[in-house]
Amino acid sequence: MRATARYYKENPAAAKRRLKQQDAYQNTPKGKAIKLAANKLNTKLGGKVGDGLDAAHYKGSKTKGRLQTASTNRKSRLKIRRA
Repeated sequence: MRATARYYKENPAAAKRRLKQQDAYQNTPKGKAIKLAANKLNTKLGGKVGDGLDAAHYKGSKTKGRLQTASTNRKSRLKIRRA
């Protein structure tokens, strides 16, 4: 388990605050646009609800990408930050 996941598991109050913040962000125009683009691409690529795959966008593109496991797709941001 990574440090961040461990922290939120050990601090339920902090986890609750984080989820509240995430929920608020998901309802902003920017958050909604990000969700819409991801869902649209996932459907275009043949992704199904519950298949465990995310639409991984190619760099700089909102309309092209590939299906990728959710965990791999979310780890990709870490590689960008470390470079």
